[in-house]
Amino acid sequence: MEIKTPSKLEKILSRGHLAVTSECGPPRGSNPNAIKEKAKIIKDYVDAINITDNQTAMTRLCSLASVIHLKQMGIEPVLQMVVRDRNRIALQSDILGAASFDIYNVLCLSGDHQKFGDCPEAQNVYDIDSMQLISAVRHMRDEGKFLGGDDIKRPPQLFVGAAANPFADPFEVRIPRLAKKIAAGAEFIQTQCIYNIDKFELWMKQARDRGLHDQTFIMAGVTPMKSAGMAKYMKTRVPGMDVPEEIIKRMSGVSKKDQPKEGINICVETIQRLKDVEGVRGFHIMAIEWEEMVPEIVERSGLYPRPKVES
Repeated sequence: MEIKTPSKLEKILSRGHLAVTSECGPPRGSNPNAIKEKAKIIKDYVDAINITDNQTAMTRLCSLASVIHLKQMGIEPVLQMVVRDRNRIALQSDILGAASFDIYNVLCLSGDHQKFGDCPEAQNVYDIDSMQLISAVRHMRDEGKFLGGDDIKRPPQLFVGAAANPFADPFEVRIPRLAKKIAAGAEFIQTQCIYNIDKFELWMKQARDRGLHDQTFIMAGVTPMKSAGMAKYMKTRVPGMDVPEEIIKRMSGVSKKDQPKEGINICVETIQRLKDVEGVRGFHIMAIEWEEMVPEIVERSGLYPRPKVES
């Protein structure tokens, strides 16, 4: 695929390397040191670091400010943007803000419903949806115009991504929804965390059957589990999550002291198996508040050292 932006992540993917990204959740306060310390732990083991945007609808240091801190540290960030909280004016303004600091990656999301967060009475916005945000960023970049039609002075140069959940019900709409995001302009995809590998491989086969793996870069999402309790919670309480019973039995079959180690083993085994799946172009490691384990996961999965590309 033609490289369209200065994004390091885009270059690595376009040159056929298996890309690796991870993510950090900003603090519930204004001190940026927490995000900086997390980033220092993983920066040499990944190609880019996502910063979540008020994940689970909890008020946090904003994603835009956080990615600027990473950029100033010489780290390639991915700005996550949700449409829950902003109308199209504010979204376009934040895109320009990111561009003014030469941020080159964005992940366009809907956002968790505010009823799950610390301000359940907050008014949601959803002026546009995540697919329309994808289209809007591409329009601003490729056409150099605002949604209202006026020209942009120095348009953004953003590599545009989206999320995909291969496991949410109904399963039969998962691939059509992926196709719509690609048609809207999504150039890379980061998936929900994968535990049911067989179902993910079926989803990938259906994507290949429609040629979608050649139209975007699909990065498989993985999340290491710390305990059997976490596995059970994700299976029963987290919508759109598919945790097979054998995973829970495996986590429960070792002592509590050894469960974190077993969770890392499962994560590494998942990556090693998915490396051979046609159309998987990289991995997105979501180890929120467990960032110190990302280096071990990357090394044991055979994904280290990371390839070097010019900035």
